[in-house]
Amino acid sequence: MIRYKSSRQLSLEGFHLPFGGKLNSENRWVKWSHTIPWDKLATGYYKSMSGTQGRPGKDARLVIGAVIIKHKLSLSDEETVLQIQENPYLQYFVGLSSYKDEAPFTASLFVTIRKRMGDVVFSSFEQTILASLEEKKTEKRIGPSEEDPVENQGKMLVDATAAEQAIRYPTDLSLLNECREISEALIDELYKLTEFKKKPRTYRQQARKKHLALAKKRNPGGKARRKGTREQLQYLRRNFGYIEGLLDLIGGRCFPLPHKRQRQYWIIQHVYDQQFTMYKDKKRRCDNRIVSIHQPHVRPILRGKASHKVEFGSKLSVSMVDGIAVVDRFGWDAFNESTDLIDQIERYKGRCGCYPEVVLADGIYGTRANRQYMKEKGIRFGGKPLGRPKKKTSKNAEQIKQEKQQRRQDALDRIPVEGKFGQGKNGYRLNYIRAKTLKTSEAWINSIFLVMNLMVLFRVCCLFLFIQLKAIIRELCESAWEGIWSTITRKPMRGMLSPLMGM
Repeated sequence: MIRYKSSRQLSLEGFHLPFGGKLNSENRWVKWSHTIPWDKLATGYYKSMSGTQGRPGKDARLVIGAVIIKHKLSLSDEETVLQIQENPYLQYFVGLSSYKDEAPFTASLFVTIRKRMGDVVFSSFEQTILASLEEKKTEKRIGPSEEDPVENQGKMLVDATAAEQAIRYPTDLSLLNECREISEALIDELYKLTEFKKKPRTYRQQARKKHLALAKKRNPGGKARRKGTREQLQYLRRNFGYIEGLLDLIGGRCFPLPHKRQRQYWIIQHVYDQQFTMYKDKKRRCDNRIVSIHQPHVRPILRGKASHKVEFGSKLSVSMVDGIAVVDRFGWDAFNESTDLIDQIERYKGRCGCYPEVVLADGIYGTRANRQYMKEKGIRFGGKPLGRPKKKTSKNAEQIKQEKQQRRQDALDRIPVEGKFGQGKNGYRLNYIRAKTLKTSEAWINSIFLVMNLMVLFRVCCLFLFIQLKAIIRELCESAWEGIWSTITRKPMRGMLSPLMGM
């Protein structure tokens, strides 16, 4: 249930410290808290909650502020709660009226928060940040008036990246060994529900020794790996037979073990089918390949880069305007990002009210369908044209030179979107997502982009205040100089200065 409360922060003088003194107004958390539109963000957060049912939830500013602190400092859930408990500046940032030496909430609440913050909530956050950024622009950049025709304006940068999950690097042998261990645990638990005196023989010690003997080798050959895979498949197939026999003896309509164990049983069966098919066909790939038992939704994403040819996680399709990055598509399968360009342009029009003037993207986006669509909408594509290069002559030499310079400038202007991915992965651990489920992983990634966008808003606000302060100082200097000049040019003063002026 929604707990309605204003998110307006008290002044620094009103924040009570039990050990005396006051907070420093120049602290980064104090400055940042004054630039974030808390009330508007709270309105978006409350969209996922009921206004009449359920227990009253935590204040929206406390929750959103805790999420921002967690991803800004790249902390775990437990460490975030401890940092808020120990730091008065962080307590001021999340909206508390005084310092309290107690945890604001339990760390496990972060899981519920991530489940609650879905696409609707983060879409509302994005609209709030874009609206706040628009208010800080000058009148010339706010946009055309209602009487003027709407024309294409602005630059849209698009690109895709992969957000890696925090999983162990998958190999066929390690996956099969883990499946075998889970099947042995299932046999032990099912055996306890029967009246047999002798437990089925699983050869687990022998299977473990064979797995370790191969896993400890630095570079095992192809024959050795194939032999180890065959052995683990045989052990696993034998265990499946025991499990089915025990289930038949126990009987009943429902699975006798908890849902977690039933889910694991389904997953290891699917892994066995995939691995057996690849072993039989002598292949190294299959569709919808499972690379983690505990996170079966994670897929290998082929990126084709020198350092990381394959990344294991989700794929993001991102558009960026004026430094604000928006996740337009989130998926676990490796998709072709060029198919998202038309939808991204339409979303740009929905946010800004007009189509972009130019789209800066990688060469993969320059398909014929995308080029034809952009040509119809009057949008310039900042990429290399299709077909053979024009033959250079004396007449078109200058035009070819200008087009080449324009393509080079477009390539330079596209760098910020690559820098945004680098900022997310190096500064906010976008390449190490530690959430476990599909929904919480998506909320984790969207929270990282939320923090980066709020940092852009903070820098724009600081720049806007600097410009205002500079204008005020200029006006004061001009008014002071006018006063001095008017004093000098008075008649008595002019008479005293006439001899000097004659010199």
